[in-house]
Amino acid sequence: MTRQLSLHTRKLLSRLLPDADTETFVGIRRQIHANPELGFEVGATSRLVADLLRAWGYEVHTGVGKTGIVAQLRLGTGTRKLGIRADMDALPIVEATGLSYASQTPGRMHACGHDGHTAILLAAAKALAERRDFDGTLNLIFQPDEENLCGARAMIADGLFERFPCDAVYALHNAPGVPVGTVLAVEGPVTLSSDVADVTVDGVGGHGAMPHRARDPVAASAAIVTALQTVVARNVAPDDAAVLSVGFIRGGATHNVIPQTVTLGLNVRAAQPDTRALVEQRIREIVSLTAQAHGVQATIDYRALVPPVVNTRAETQLMARVCAELVGEANVLSQLPKGFAGSEDFAWMLAELPGCYLLLGNGEGEFGGCMVHNPGYDFNDQVLPLGAACWVRLAQTYLVA
Repeated sequence: MTRQLSLHTRKLLSRLLPDADTETFVGIRRQIHANPELGFEVGATSRLVADLLRAWGYEVHTGVGKTGIVAQLRLGTGTRKLGIRADMDALPIVEATGLSYASQTPGRMHACGHDGHTAILLAAAKALAERRDFDGTLNLIFQPDEENLCGARAMIADGLFERFPCDAVYALHNAPGVPVGTVLAVEGPVTLSSDVADVTVDGVGGHGAMPHRARDPVAASAAIVTALQTVVARNVAPDDAAVLSVGFIRGGATHNVIPQTVTLGLNVRAAQPDTRALVEQRIREIVSLTAQAHGVQATIDYRALVPPVVNTRAETQLMARVCAELVGEANVLSQLPKGFAGSEDFAWMLAELPGCYLLLGNGEGEFGGCMVHNPGYDFNDQVLPLGAACWVRLAQTYLVA
């Protein structure tokens, strides 16, 4: 049976976000879902967000980090400044949900719930503008291009925190497989770093019937892939977290020709900076020495994309207290679910400021349990008022004189 929000929680949420408003923002979420946009090309979504925020009295700044938005609301005389971020972009996936509001653009879909994250922050924005019961500066950050791990850095490079100073910054993500009404406020590392490497193995091509006259990059690449499986298994401590995956192997075009070159695509993730450096070191050693053993040459283009998201203690504890008011202490978890190994460019914002990345249960089974980046995924609308209430109560609690 799918878990529902408790009656107590629903009553609390209805005070912060009336049922009529919840229906409105579910409609907005589904409108965004039906019209997904990729990367930095989120023009229609950005315009919708900006128009709504202006109508509610926010000072809206567009074009931050290309298509990002920052909306400010200053109340009272308080000097505290809070940032809350939502992501807006979709994924290049063909939707297979069959929903009435499914993507109208072939090959694109909101398969990660960014439509829900945006609607949650919009719902909170409206409630806070109407209540006007905080004292300080609220900066609402709507970010493009999270999926390519580029949007946060673009906004920061465009002067995000110089132009809109914040004392702390927060964000959330839905968590499929976690019951509705459960939230995770975890101190320390929450996501893994994400790096990629392109390995080019150069040999000597030749006839498939005379392999002794070639230097086979295919055999060398196969040995490299096999050897790389020992990095996490034998070099990373069992209580640490790291992932090394080979995403592609490309080389050759026909059955009877040994190719000149094979390329490998690697994805590397780690929870700790030292582990991240160790895994890179072992990859370089294994690739170089295995290639040498096979008489071929190998080069590595290694690119560090994002560090881990690391939640700071005080900000996470505050978030946990706020959530406990809404769902009860028993439903605020302090440890990650097993196997949670994604990456997030919100890490760059937390590298600049203290803050917390909150995980919000999206549900189990058929209703909310489908994993993100899957053609059958959909954000669970039952979670929307809870997410908005978390942001409303955070702002009311954090922004005090």
